[in-house]
Amino acid sequence: MRKDQNVPEGVVHSLRIDSECLKGNLLGDSTRRRIDVYVPAGHDGRGLPLLVDLVGYTAGGPAHTNWKNYGENVPERLDRLIGTGAMPPVVVAFPDCFTRLGGNQYVDSAAMGAWETFLIREMLPFVEERFGCGGDGRRGVFGKSSGGYGALVHALRHGGSVWSAAASHSGDVGFEYLYHLGEFAGALRHLAGHGMSIDTFLGKFEQGPKAKDQDWHVLMILAQAASFDPDPNHFCGIRLPVDLHTCEVIEERWANWLRWDPLRMADDPKMQANLKKLKAFYIDCGDVDQYNMIYGSRQLHRKLETAGITHTYEEFPDNHSSVDYRMDVSLPLLARALA
Repeated sequence: MRKDQNVPEGVVHSLRIDSECLKGNLLGDSTRRRIDVYVPAGHDGRGLPLLVDLVGYTAGGPAHTNWKNYGENVPERLDRLIGTGAMPPVVVAFPDCFTRLGGNQYVDSAAMGAWETFLIREMLPFVEERFGCGGDGRRGVFGKSSGGYGALVHALRHGGSVWSAAASHSGDVGFEYLYHLGEFAGALRHLAGHGMSIDTFLGKFEQGPKAKDQDWHVLMILAQAASFDPDPNHFCGIRLPVDLHTCEVIEERWANWLRWDPLRMADDPKMQANLKKLKAFYIDCGDVDQYNMIYGSRQLHRKLETAGITHTYEEFPDNHSSVDYRMDVSLPLLARALA
C-alpha cells in the first residue's frame, strides 16, 4: 500500500533464469528461478548501482514485490525514498532462492545447492547485462534474518571483489545463542513423533493440510543443517550435529556449523581485509530480539571495532519480527555509498 501517492512509480520486471550451478541439488528443487527487478521511474537501469535483496527464512525474493497490507512492499518503499530525495536511484534485484526446506542461507551446499555461486556467477551477470546496472564497485547486498546472514557472509567472503556495500538487519550471528542444545532438543522431541525419520517428517509436512508452528521450527533446523554441515549419504543431505537419542553434541559436526558463524568468520584476517574494502557496511538488531541475535550482534560490533573495520551499528527498540521499516535507514546509506 503506497504511503505517498505523489511520488513516481517505478517498474518491476519479472524475469526467469535457468541455472546450471543449481543442477543436482539433493532437495530436487527447480533450477529455473524467478528474479524480479525494480527499476526506478524515469530510468531504464543503465548506469545505476545495483542492490540485491536477500529475503528471510520462509520467503523468496518475489515476496518482497507482492502487495502488502497496511504497509509498503519494497518497490513502494523505494519509490517513496527515491521520489522524496531520501536516496539516489538504484536498481534492486529480488532473486527467488526458496527451497524445499523453507528458505536459504545463501551459501554453497552439497545438499541445498550452490546458492552463493548462483548469486554471484549467474544472477548478477544476468541482471547487469539486461539492465546495464551495477558492475565493479557499484553492487550492494542487503537482507533481514537469514537474508541478513547472507549479506554478512557475502560481505565477509566477497567484500571489495563482488560487493561494495552490505547491510544486515537482524542477521544470524552468534550460533551458540541461536541454535545450541535447547533448539536441537526441541527438534528431536518433534521428530520422535515421526519415528525419528527426517524423510517421514518432511513427507508429512509437504502433504499438509496444515503445518504446526513446531513443524516450521524443525524445518528451519533441518535447513540450517543442510546448509552448514551437509552429508550426501543422508536423506536430502541432512544430518543433525547431535546424537539423535541423547541429544549430546557431536563436536565434529557442530564445529562445521560454527565455521559458518559470522562471529567466528570475522576473526579471519582475510575476511577482515574484505570488510575493510566495503564503501558501506551496516548492521542492526532489535534490542529484545527473541532469537537472541542481539548478543551475537553486539559481539560482532565489538570485534569489528577492535579490528578497525568501518561500519555502522545500531540497536533499536523492537524484536525480530516485522522490522522492514529499518530499510528506511539502510537503503539510503547503501545507495549513497554506491552512487
